[in-house]
Amino acid sequence: MKQILTITRKELHGYFGSPMAMIFIGAFLVATLFSFFWVDTFFARGIADVRPLFRWMPVLMIFIAAALTMRQWSEEQRVGTLEVLLTLPVSTTQLVIGKFLAVVALIGIALALTFFIPVTVAILGNLDWGPVFGGYLAAILLAGAYAAIGLFVSSRTDNQIVALLSTVLLCGAFYLVGSTGVTNFVGNEVGEILRAIGAGSRFESIQRGVIDLRDLLYYVTLAGIFLVLNILSLKAKGWSAGEQTLPKRRGLAITSALLIVNLLVANVWVYPLRGLRLDLTQYGEYSLSKATRNLLDGLQEPLLIRGYFSERTHPLLAPLVPKVRDMLQEYALASQGRVQVEIIDPAKEPEKEEEAYQVYGIRPTPFQIAGRYEASIINSYFDILIQYGDQSVTLGFDDLIEVKQESNSVNVYLRNLEYDLTSNIKKVVYGFQNIDTVLASLSDPVEMTIYVTPNTMPESLAGVPATMEKVVQEIAAQSNGKLTYTVVDPTQADSPMTPQQLYDTYGIQPFAASLFSNDVYYMHMVLKMGDEENVIFPSGEMSEADVRNSVESALKRMSSGFLKVVGIWSPSTEATTDMYGQTIQPLSSWNDVREALGQEYEVRTLDLSTGSIAPDVDVVFVIAPQGFTDMELYAIDQYLMRGGTVILAAGNTVIAQDPYAGGITGRLITDGVAGLLEHYGITVQQGMVLDPQNEPFPMPVVRQVGNYQIQEYQALNYPYFVDVRSAAMAKNNPIVSNLAAITLNWVSPIQINQEKNAEREVEVLLSSTSGAWFQSDPINIQPDFTLYPESGFAQPTSTQVYTLAVSVQGAFDSYFAGKPSPFETAQTEETEASPATPTTNPGTIDKSPETARLLVVGSAEFVDDIVFQISSSMSGDRYLNSLQFVKNAVAWATEDLDLLEIQARGNESRVLASLEESEQSFWEILNYGVALLALLALGGFVTIRRRNEQPMELVQPSAVSHQRSASALGAEQNPEKEVEK
Repeated sequence: MKQILTITRKELHGYFGSPMAMIFIGAFLVATLFSFFWVDTFFARGIADVRPLFRWMPVLMIFIAAALTMRQWSEEQRVGTLEVLLTLPVSTTQLVIGKFLAVVALIGIALALTFFIPVTVAILGNLDWGPVFGGYLAAILLAGAYAAIGLFVSSRTDNQIVALLSTVLLCGAFYLVGSTGVTNFVGNEVGEILRAIGAGSRFESIQRGVIDLRDLLYYVTLAGIFLVLNILSLKAKGWSAGEQTLPKRRGLAITSALLIVNLLVANVWVYPLRGLRLDLTQYGEYSLSKATRNLLDGLQEPLLIRGYFSERTHPLLAPLVPKVRDMLQEYALASQGRVQVEIIDPAKEPEKEEEAYQVYGIRPTPFQIAGRYEASIINSYFDILIQYGDQSVTLGFDDLIEVKQESNSVNVYLRNLEYDLTSNIKKVVYGFQNIDTVLASLSDPVEMTIYVTPNTMPESLAGVPATMEKVVQEIAAQSNGKLTYTVVDPTQADSPMTPQQLYDTYGIQPFAASLFSNDVYYMHMVLKMGDEENVIFPSGEMSEADVRNSVESALKRMSSGFLKVVGIWSPSTEATTDMYGQTIQPLSSWNDVREALGQEYEVRTLDLSTGSIAPDVDVVFVIAPQGFTDMELYAIDQYLMRGGTVILAAGNTVIAQDPYAGGITGRLITDGVAGLLEHYGITVQQGMVLDPQNEPFPMPVVRQVGNYQIQEYQALNYPYFVDVRSAAMAKNNPIVSNLAAITLNWVSPIQINQEKNAEREVEVLLSSTSGAWFQSDPINIQPDFTLYPESGFAQPTSTQVYTLAVSVQGAFDSYFAGKPSPFETAQTEETEASPATPTTNPGTIDKSPETARLLVVGSAEFVDDIVFQISSSMSGDRYLNSLQFVKNAVAWATEDLDLLEIQARGNESRVLASLEESEQSFWEILNYGVALLALLALGGFVTIRRRNEQPMELVQPSAVSHQRSASALGAEQNPEKEVEK
């Protein structure tokens, strides 16, 4: 080992004895900084990670390793000193390893000088250091593999240029073989093999912060094979072709071949072992969480997870298939046999493809693939089926992936695979176990009527009536008499209901058979249980899976829910009529938040005007409360008094159409929950917060072009869209712990009465920045560039931090304590009008238990569909953070915190601090300056070391014979000096 290190020092002296090392390190730093700040536009990404630092490392390392190794052996051969090295009292193996370590050490020094980049990122945001260390380890391993390849190539030629180009080609081949550009031409199975061979694909695995034994062994194998070949190549130069040396040559060749084969076999043997890895990420985001393992341990029946993946798929989806399969295998291993995992290609198994379509509604998705010379469309599967008992759920590609625009390319990532899988497993396990359980939970028998007109059914739907009857018949057979059904043709004379009666009773209208025909047809089902009726309209393609899903969903809605129930109240979305008789369509709707909650909970629309909320509702979510009477307030108050949880999106301003100036305007809410909240010690002020840290808003701007005015839309800073970053969120609170940012639109500030909340747990969840200001006018929300040409808004006279969302837990006093309830008032009025018909008067609960929870958000519009449309047009999928905030709040309210734990893994706030353009330039220039200083310091250190050392003896080409004799005679006395020579 001492001789190896001596050789390594000698090679490093050679590098730093000339400008080569400094030029190499300087060029490497410039290329790294340029790609980090300019190519990958670090500040534009707004994410506190170092992915851009290592993104181009596999390509950059090819040229670095080739440049450093091209002269190692070829120069020795050209000047004739290779024979001197081979006759020194050191083995060929020591020579090869010494040169190899010197190359890797120099690359390591260059990588170490880039460490100020992650330090900068850590200053500007919450950096996860696991991927940082993983990235540097992957870079060193990749450098070692490429260095071994370069040394071997250099030993085969005496021309440095040939060695350089050959190394680039060979290393480039190892990189390209696993890249998407090559794997796209083959199927998943062959592509997976190529990715296992590719050096770049292995680099990505370690770079994410997961140290996998398979990846480590791969790089050790790649470096080991070419180091062995290098040793063999050098030894072969001293062999003669005679018969006497044949056994030695043959033995060395066999030994080398066996070593290489053993390394390859070890890789093949280890490859299926997916559990031998270390997750360095801060929250272990690539390992199964404790919540998932607990869920799998509680399985009482076998759980089937089946992946449907086509061999030929979209190029951006193909690399994700092995990651999904590895994760599914993690579930199988953690379950100890309770989870059965299947990965199939439906194109190769027609029977399972038909089952997927008919039973589970899984269909191929058409993807457009654009090549250089043509564009084509392929139908591919990227779906997961989860089945437990008779309950199943499917996840399509749009449920599993997220698309991000990075620099000039579009990249596709798995969204949060563990969360998506575990949440759906929990839904099928703790939801409805099977249809028998659903039917058993029904309080009364159910009657189903199928209204179809087979005689006028279009030819494409001719088989639907039989499918509908088949599904209902199968469900009825399992119901033990709980479900009965009849098939009715409403156009027949003996029909119990005429078409007009169907319309009057259920709002059912027939469908037109075609555009050029007067024929109409019915394809509806009606469920009736007691006084409750549910109309099932046709959906999807009306396959067996579609019909079964529709019927089972309707039965679930009628039964007492097994899932957590979220009751939602929101303003009516029905059109109104103005004073002139014109129809006015409301701007706001809240379908997206209902759909998002419906993926994990049973969502129920609440009618608060009844004065009560059903006891089986687990959490109440009230959006934009307005038009409230004492009945609505009483319902909310008494639900809270029963120890329930109430979430209020209770801003005092909502948007409305401006009938005069056009566009939108603000409308002040005066009949909401302000009085109720003030009684609880929370005041939502009448006005809005404006913040310099905001999300842009598309605004019409008039531009003068010559004599003409052109109106165009531009993305302008809109202070009413307050952008709340992680620094302004509650620390360690599960509601916001996994949010990178959230936008609160037209938000009102919240004041907390400390005296009333002295004995309750109060936590501020969201706040503005210190530069925010308050506007008391809730109506005028449009910018005025005439009065304020710079920004369109009046500049603040004073700024401060405003509370925007707050949670309170503890005992509350009823708003109606000591006052007559709305029921008593109604009873008095009814008694005066009709004394014979008194109204039942439920008792009022005056105080809540300690478990009561209240969450108030000062914005009524942050979950509005129209706001989501605006946000998605400007900021992509940023609006999903608002939906995630609501889902987190519901999970907090229902104490469903295990899903929050999984969701937080990998979604910890990694957002950069908000920087002006000048500040971004400062940090960029600072990094370039630090790189220059580090380079100068390294040069100064090397110069001082060289001056303090003794000059090294040079070997003259004319003294080769003398050097050989000196090596033979003085080897035992001073081997290190001979090595230095």
